[in-house]
Amino acid sequence: MYDVLILGAGVSGVSCALVLGSAKNKPFAIDKKIGIITHQKASSLQNAVFNNAYGIPAGKLGSELLEESLSHLEKSYPHVIQIANEKVVKITGTAGDFKIITNKDEYSTKMVVIGIGSGNPFTIEGLENHIIPHQKAIPEKNRIQLRNVDHLVTEGIYACGTLAGLRSQLSIAAGSGASVAGDILTLWNNGNHAQVHDAINKK
Repeated sequence: MYDVLILGAGVSGVSCALVLGSAKNKPFAIDKKIGIITHQKASSLQNAVFNNAYGIPAGKLGSELLEESLSHLEKSYPHVIQIANEKVVKITGTAGDFKIITNKDEYSTKMVVIGIGSGNPFTIEGLENHIIPHQKAIPEKNRIQLRNVDHLVTEGIYACGTLAGLRSQLSIAAGSGASVAGDILTLWNNGNHAQVHDAINKK
C-alpha cells in the first residue's frame, strides 16, 4: 500500500515527487511510501524548447528535462519508487483505499496525484464525473481539466499542472506539483503547515 502514488512524470508530477521525497527525514514523513508512475510519452515536453523558465539555461530541450528530472529523483531520493513502462487505465476505490490499474499491474494507495496533462480524450476510467472543459486554454485546443478546489478533485485525489486547469507554462506546472506536495506533507503533519528547505550551513 502506497501512502501516495503520483500518475505522470512530466513537470508537475516530478516536481511533486521531488518535494515529497525531500521530506524523507521529517518525523511525519519518514515512514511514508511514495511512488510515481513515470509514463512520459504524451508529455508536451517531448517537443518543447525552453528560453523563459527560471533556473533553466536558454535553449534547453524538454526531452532532455524529462530524462534528467527522473535521474535527479533517483539520485537524490531513491526511496521514491519509480514505476516505468506502465500506463494507468483505471482508478477505483475511495480515500485511503484506491486501486490504480495499469496496462500491466494493479497498485493500492491511500492518495493519488494526477499530473498527466490536459489532452482530450482523458483516458483514465473512473474520473469521468470530474471532467470539464479547460478554463484557461483556447477552445480550439479542446483541452480538458479535472474540476478541483486548490488542486483537490475529491477526497484523496489531487490534480496538478494543466490537468488542474492551469496554463501550459513550465514554471506554473512545477509550482503546481510542489504545491500539492506541500498540501500532502501538511496532512501528514496533522494539519500543521509543512514545507522542506535545504540551506548551506553557516559557521
